[in-house]
Amino acid sequence: MLKKVARKIFFISEVALIIIVILLFYFAQPLKLPHSQFFIPSGNIQSIIAYMQSKGVALTPLDSYALRFIGYPQRGWINLGVLESSHLDFLYRLATAKAALIYVTLIPGETTYTILNQLSRRFGYDREMLQNEYKKEAPYPEGVFFPNTYALPKGMTEREIAAYLVRVGLLQHKRLSKKFLGSFNQKIWFEKIVTVASIIQKEAANKEEMPIIASVIYNRLKRNMPLQMDGALNYGQFSHTRITPKRIREDTSKFNTYKHLGLPPYPVCIVSKEAIKSALFPAKTKYLYFVKGRNGKHIFSKTYKSHLHNIQSVQKRNRN
Repeated sequence: MLKKVARKIFFISEVALIIIVILLFYFAQPLKLPHSQFFIPSGNIQSIIAYMQSKGVALTPLDSYALRFIGYPQRGWINLGVLESSHLDFLYRLATAKAALIYVTLIPGETTYTILNQLSRRFGYDREMLQNEYKKEAPYPEGVFFPNTYALPKGMTEREIAAYLVRVGLLQHKRLSKKFLGSFNQKIWFEKIVTVASIIQKEAANKEEMPIIASVIYNRLKRNMPLQMDGALNYGQFSHTRITPKRIREDTSKFNTYKHLGLPPYPVCIVSKEAIKSALFPAKTKYLYFVKGRNGKHIFSKTYKSHLHNIQSVQKRNRN
């Protein structure tokens, strides 16, 4: 009797050992991957394994069972970091891999039109769809995004990326408004503060000039003078267009501050915190005019006569 039991135990042990060796051999086998980044869909482990098989990864039901013990993969794009591994290493990486990220940098002074163009060209988004999704989410056509570098999961849809960038932009604007003003009035904030800040952003040669440019804007508004700011004409698709007398004559939009009194209807670009602070706390000056000098910085003046003199001096130096 004892011998029979011993033989059964020995037999079971041999079978178990053989199975373990087979499994170890299987999971140690090399697995070639078509690429290192994969999109993981929603669903159970079996459906995820089936999806990976459809993408050219040679998996079997054994991998499905093993993955149940290792861990559940996260949804979305992941980066495995290798193009070849063992089955076991692949399953471990699948369960623990971090999201594959894209980095989006929004630069102060750039327009939303140009930003959406760059997103579509660089990451393959549908340009028209991005624009439509932005319109659904943003309270204004311009100035809602906030400058920063954003790390975003690869594979976000047009709706998701537009909604995210608008949401974080609005949160930052609200935070700054409450910090400096104690409250947030969306209309006043965007149609006055951010609009002034956007002209400052386009016009100033550096951060030090921003409060002075702000003072010129407010001084001209108080005197009911047209702003006559070239930067206001660098809106939308004209972000990097040189402003010429012909452009000034032909542009009939409210952004043409040579033809229309007051501020444009909304911002002309996205703005930095420094530009916003300058719009809120301008320098105390009597300047009404400025012209760009040879070093790129501006020369400010209080009278038109002095302004004309400064223009002539700059032109003279440029000729020499």
